[in-house]
Amino acid sequence: MSWRPWGGPGVLGGERTVRKEEERRRGIFTRRAALLGAVQLGAFGFLGTRLYKLQIDEGARYATLAEENRVSARLFAPPRGRILDRQGKVVAGNRLNWRALLVAEQTADVSATLETFSRIVPLADHERARIEREVRRNRRFVPVIMREFLTWEEMARIEVNAPDLPGVSVDMGTTRIYPETENLAHVVGYVAAPAEADAGEDPLLQLPGIRVGRAGVERHHDRILRGRAGAVQVEVNAVGRVIRELDRREGIPGQDVQISVDAELQKAILGKIQEGTTAVLLDARNGEVLAMATKPSFDPNIFNAGVSAAQWRQWTASRSTPLINKATNGLYAPGSTFKMIVALAALEARVCRPGDAVHCPGHLDYGDTRFHCHNRNGHGGVNMRTAIMASCDVYFYEMAKRVGMDRIAAMANRFGMGVDLEIELPGTRRGLVPTRGWRQAQGKPWSIGDTIVHGIGQGFYQLTPLSLAVMTARLATGRAVQPHLTRAIAGRPVRGSRAEDWPSMGIPDADMRFIREAMWGVVNGGGTAGASRLPSQYGQMAGKTGTTQVRRVTREQRERGFNVSQVPREWRPHALFVAYAPHDNPLYALSVIVEHGTSGSGAAAPLARDILVETFQRLGPVRPGQRVAEAGR
Repeated sequence: MSWRPWGGPGVLGGERTVRKEEERRRGIFTRRAALLGAVQLGAFGFLGTRLYKLQIDEGARYATLAEENRVSARLFAPPRGRILDRQGKVVAGNRLNWRALLVAEQTADVSATLETFSRIVPLADHERARIEREVRRNRRFVPVIMREFLTWEEMARIEVNAPDLPGVSVDMGTTRIYPETENLAHVVGYVAAPAEADAGEDPLLQLPGIRVGRAGVERHHDRILRGRAGAVQVEVNAVGRVIRELDRREGIPGQDVQISVDAELQKAILGKIQEGTTAVLLDARNGEVLAMATKPSFDPNIFNAGVSAAQWRQWTASRSTPLINKATNGLYAPGSTFKMIVALAALEARVCRPGDAVHCPGHLDYGDTRFHCHNRNGHGGVNMRTAIMASCDVYFYEMAKRVGMDRIAAMANRFGMGVDLEIELPGTRRGLVPTRGWRQAQGKPWSIGDTIVHGIGQGFYQLTPLSLAVMTARLATGRAVQPHLTRAIAGRPVRGSRAEDWPSMGIPDADMRFIREAMWGVVNGGGTAGASRLPSQYGQMAGKTGTTQVRRVTREQRERGFNVSQVPREWRPHALFVAYAPHDNPLYALSVIVEHGTSGSGAAAPLARDILVETFQRLGPVRPGQRVAEAGR
């Protein structure tokens, strides 16, 4: 056995092996430490870069987002413009209205909130149904009105219980008010909540309590009256409660609209007429509507809070149709008030001269048909003037037969009948003046008998009281005046007020003077309206009576001695009268229709006289020697 001293080669080799193993381990540790350090450095670098980006590069954007969590921007409705009458009296205005609003996105359970609210301020079933319907229809951030016209006690109870009413707040708005109630409803119109189809066109229409015009001047001038929304920034807490107001940008209030109607005159006229009567009064010089009265009417204030089903059924079931403005939408045959148009057509066509006589035996026979005059004994020999004064039907049967329907219709159109009229009332009907072509388009022939009947204003005519008033104004002045209601917007006049602003009718002055003299004779020269003269201090009225059948009188009834007073009222003729005054200086033109009034001379003419007397008393009689053009300024 060999001997090796301690510390020899064997020992040294082991030490070297151990040392190498330690070095290898240190190398592995160093590489891992370096890798870990690199990973840590990268992570810190990424975090640092991200923090820099969030705080420096995008800091403003996130600050804004954070601000929006506590700042709420809201639109608010501007005051709706007022509607004023010609004297400056408010006929459509606004009043303050405290209301409770609900924002659906600020409450987790709308139904629970409604239940709690109804214990504090009772809600009817239809009110709750409306709220739920509007919540479903609107976006969740759009406020919905829960209750309007809150009392102080109701507001106090809501505020005390605010912690139990998430999403509910008390707000002050305005509501539309119509001081004249039924008196001007058909002219001024009314407002109502916008329909679902309307809401998308203007963000203003999504605001709670906003109203839009639905009829009359309110609808025609809706955008002018509506104005532009304002905006307010408020600070809110976590549940959306307003803490304080930060900024406000006022909206643009709606502009005031002044109309030509005199509210007191309109009220006085309505006090004189009965149900089923319509009267339209124009300034004959410029076409301004001074009064447009029809009975029955309705209270437009009812539409503010929503019309109940019972009220709507009552209105729509009524045969008297209170919601319809019969001045612009009622259609009637004009009867003998149309005879001046037939006369002018005959003069223009040169089928007669004013002095040519026609014999009236009380009827006109054509073929197998007999056309009766209202005077069964006949008028004897009549010329154009006496035929208008006495309202001889036979004379105008003959004139219509000579002229033809198409020429009569063309003259009627020139005088505003059967055509669109420029008036600021939506839905105004143009009426109908028939022609041969119109009848043939229906697949039916037009006969000479049709023309004869239309010579006295019967037949297929469908004309409005407004168009008859326009006809009268054009006859009185010889100018193609157009009816209008708007006098000024925001205090600025929108129409001229002189007769010269309107073009001439293009009819010879001699013919127009002749027709006016005949209309003067109807009232002042022994004609059909002699009992309805004006008091002398107001000058003299010129006019024309008319009576239109609503039910045909047979030959047998005539032979037995037909008495209209013995039939039911709804079968009796309508009574009509058209007039202007004063005759020598026309200021006012008027049409009156009394449904089933039996006689134009007995029912409509006296009423027209009373209306003109009221007009002169309120708007003033003409000064001696004043000309039409001067009076219009």
